[in-house]
This record gives sequence, C-alpha cells and structure tokens, in this order.
Amino acid sequence: MKAILTVHNLASELVTTIWTPAFIAIFLAIIAYAFWPRNKEVFDEAARLPLREE
Repeated sequence: MKAILTVHNLASELVTTIWTPAFIAIFLAIIAYAFWPRNKEVFDEAARLPLREE
C-alpha cells in the first residue's frame, strides 16, 4: 500500500510542478492573442457574421 501512496505523491508533485504552470502559460497566451490589437479587425468581422443578411 505504501508504494501506491508514493506513486500518488509523485503524480501529485508532477501535476503541481509541471502541468499547472504550463496550463497557466497557455491560458495567458490565449488571452494575449485575444486582446492583441492586430486581431481586432478579424474578431470584429467574426462578431458581425450572425447579423449579416446574405
């Protein structure tokens, strides 16, 4: 039973030390992409798509 707890602790440490910062970095990259001024025109056009009458 002690070996299972050790593997669990190892997995927990792996998640907190590697994956959490990785997911935070990915999240911040997505936010930066969404608010980047160069992308404003593309997002504005996409926002008008449902209102377009064709």
